[in-house]
Amino acid sequence: MRIEIVAFDGVDEMDVMGPFEVWGSAARQGHLEVVMVGLDGPAEIKGMNGLEFRATEGLAAAGTPDAVFVPGGGWLSKAEKGAWAEVQRGELPARLAELAPDLSWIGSVCTGAMILAAAGLTKGRPSTTNRQAWQALRDTGADVKENRVVDDGNLVTAGGITSGIDLALWIVEREIGPDLATRIATAMEYQPHRDIWHR
Repeated sequence: MRIEIVAFDGVDEMDVMGPFEVWGSAARQGHLEVVMVGLDGPAEIKGMNGLEFRATEGLAAAGTPDAVFVPGGGWLSKAEKGAWAEVQRGELPARLAELAPDLSWIGSVCTGAMILAAAGLTKGRPSTTNRQAWQALRDTGADVKENRVVDDGNLVTAGGITSGIDLALWIVEREIGPDLATRIATAMEYQPHRDIWHR
């Protein structure tokens, strides 16, 4: 399974790095592939707290991935860079809407869900986001669940910031198995939150 994490300027660093740590560990053990991608190709990214890092490829540049994961950041403050800005610009939501039908799943953490909403992917569907954006997500027509992780099959969303780690561990458990998820959590000295809504 190839998972592409979409990175953009103004992204919340933990939204990206927490899931990347989990999936990177699974990748090192040969279970999946995780790649940081930019919308338009390789990109130098500056996160909302100033961390600079690199997206090494473009979104779906190597062919349609199995999954795409969208972080948030900058939505609540309507920052000039971040999730709010990406929704206003419109290019990322449009690309995600185009890709989604061919993915095994698409996911988000925190206000990355608002980007998925702008792509029309959460309307009428169980999903979640940062608790401070629950109403904004409801206003788009989503069936907001106030859980840490919401798994609706090919749409998997997580609440605020650190819940991305729980989503990533849940995906490892769902797609590969609970033993690997437990080993990764133990190695990270992380106690998973089992507040998961799923069908």
